[in-house]
Amino acid sequence: MKLILREYNLKLKHTFTISRESIDFQPSLIVELQSDGLSGFGEATSNPYYKTTVPMMIEDLERFRSTIEASENETPEVFWGKIYPFLKHDMFALCALDLAYNDLYARKKGKKLYELWNYTTERNPLTDYTIGIASIEKMVSKMKELPWPIYKIKLGTKEDIAIVKELRKHTDAIFRIDANCGWGVEETINNAVELKKLGVEFLEQPMKADNWEAHKEVFKHSVLPVIADESCIIEEDVSRCHNHFHGVNVKLVKCGGLTPGKRMIEEAKKLGLKTMVGCMTESTVGISAIAHLLPQLDYVDMDGALLLAEDIATGVTIKNGVVSYSELNGTGVTLL
Repeated sequence: MKLILREYNLKLKHTFTISRESIDFQPSLIVELQSDGLSGFGEATSNPYYKTTVPMMIEDLERFRSTIEASENETPEVFWGKIYPFLKHDMFALCALDLAYNDLYARKKGKKLYELWNYTTERNPLTDYTIGIASIEKMVSKMKELPWPIYKIKLGTKEDIAIVKELRKHTDAIFRIDANCGWGVEETINNAVELKKLGVEFLEQPMKADNWEAHKEVFKHSVLPVIADESCIIEEDVSRCHNHFHGVNVKLVKCGGLTPGKRMIEEAKKLGLKTMVGCMTESTVGISAIAHLLPQLDYVDMDGALLLAEDIATGVTIKNGVVSYSELNGTGVTLL
């Protein structure tokens, strides 16, 4: 098996702002694994909040290149377990590698990934489309630019309720709110009351990740469901979120890929938690991997490629929230 690493700097259509940062470009690593004339592709993007850069990921993967390339025809679960001890300090690199391996493995089996997992896709949820923090006028213009059935709205400003009230005047779409750790307890509980009146479906990670007492207080009193994101990173976090959140948002780059992501979703379901997968502004490479988990999800946020000025791959397509799969096997990705 041959390992190929490619570095990209993905240009966004618009400056993307959340409560803690603004970006115009998203650095990304694409991993390709070649074997038996087939290729599998995976992706992980950099993230300052998690102190991860593309050069760091490349360095970590290069360090264990010989171990990676010596692996052949093992199941993705066995492969992940074998590589995890070497990359457990860099889950982003492990994710890109795991996505590529899952893709390659399914292609060798002549199946789409969801077929290999025996999932049926008839009830796949719609994906939301994210509106980053900006002036109210700019946020309205972004909605008008792409009419959509569900919007995920980034908040964490002093004008949050006013923003949602104004956005509501321009659409009947479902709203989801992501404050990216920007609120406090009382603020969250009070905001939930007002936001419910404005057609908001749920709140995502309103408070700081490690404030578990605060999460429990909000869990008890919020009139809206609260979904964990920054509080749910790796597999061990799912059980911790039980009775502190109503659901979990699994990010593949944070947990180390599809292989542990599937386990996290299964654990969440056992605990009665709502299941969601989110993206980290990946190209269609990463987004296509997420698509194969759709049958197991209540909600999904997989709009990363839609936020790009120019994509680097083909794979799944998304129209008005509906995800359509590629005709190709595996995750269905082809690099442009």
